[in-house]
Amino acid sequence: MGTQTELVGQEIFVTNKGGDGSVPPPLTSVPPPAETRLPPAMQQPPGKKNIMLVLLTVLFLISSVSGLYIIFTGGAGPAVIDTAEKPLKKISPSKTKDGVALIRIRGAISEPQGSSGWGDPSGASSIAKRIRSVADKDNVKAIILDINSPGGTVAAVQDIYNAVIYAKEKKNKKVIALMRDMAASGGYYISVACDKIVAQPGTLTGSIGVIFQTSNFEGLMEKVGVKFGAVKSGKFKDMGSSFRPMTDEEKALFQDLINDSYDQFLEAVQKGRSNVPPDVLKSLADGRVFTGRQAQKLGLIDQLGGEEEALQTAGSLTGLKNPEIITVKTNTFMEWFTSSFDTESSSKNIAKQMESIAAPKMAYLWTM
Repeated sequence: MGTQTELVGQEIFVTNKGGDGSVPPPLTSVPPPAETRLPPAMQQPPGKKNIMLVLLTVLFLISSVSGLYIIFTGGAGPAVIDTAEKPLKKISPSKTKDGVALIRIRGAISEPQGSSGWGDPSGASSIAKRIRSVADKDNVKAIILDINSPGGTVAAVQDIYNAVIYAKEKKNKKVIALMRDMAASGGYYISVACDKIVAQPGTLTGSIGVIFQTSNFEGLMEKVGVKFGAVKSGKFKDMGSSFRPMTDEEKALFQDLINDSYDQFLEAVQKGRSNVPPDVLKSLADGRVFTGRQAQKLGLIDQLGGEEEALQTAGSLTGLKNPEIITVKTNTFMEWFTSSFDTESSSKNIAKQMESIAAPKMAYLWTM
């Protein structure tokens, strides 16, 4: 009797040939012991495992976002939270309570230069849209603008100013400016559009005027061996360039721009503070700042106080006996989340920063 071993695929066949030439059946691979195998009910196909992984990932993200929301907002808010587009909570008109809307304006007022597509809740156009949105609500009888700002670019400030005028003249809403640490220059420009101005005794306000800021990197560029030039259609096409000195003609043209913007500012103040004689107002509108107490004595604001005083003023103007803030724009997690993706605030590129600094800006801004 002889033995032959053959390898076919992954199975080993051992053939024993007896004297009669008969061949027994081949020996196949031996399966693992029964105790090491999972029953079919416990075996999961690969596709189901992937679905479970995705679900766990989604639950983790939701949990993380919820935790961050609680951290940034405290987990609670007023009865109604108003957003720039639409309220998070809708109330039936028949059950809506009359009250006061509060909108915060913080920091330098401008439009974002980034193009991330997320938008900027603190940008001037978003604030102006918010003012118009609450002005369109029937249950909002007054609006408090909670301002803590040194001002901002001319057009951005005027955008918010026009929204206040819309609320007053088109929607017959009463608007109160509540000044915090500072409401200077453009912050004061917006305030004079309001029916009443409330400020703390130590608030810094005023700074009625315009500033046009430019930069000159010519000396720095010479040190590093870099020269800039321009091919232009006219001699004033690059006026304000940061890479060469400004000519006397250019300074005169810029002064004309400043004077026209200053006249617009002065007209807005004269319209809003008609109680101050024009000649007195002109003497005060030289860019200087005042404390809240000084401003009240000069007639530039109406009342000293804080949020409670502003709320009582809103009640007296609207006839509300117990005025309450029913809608408020808070600094929510979504604002923080979207702003963190804004290309202007998140950019660390030196060239981008230099471009922002170099760009000439005409502003209703108090700077030190």
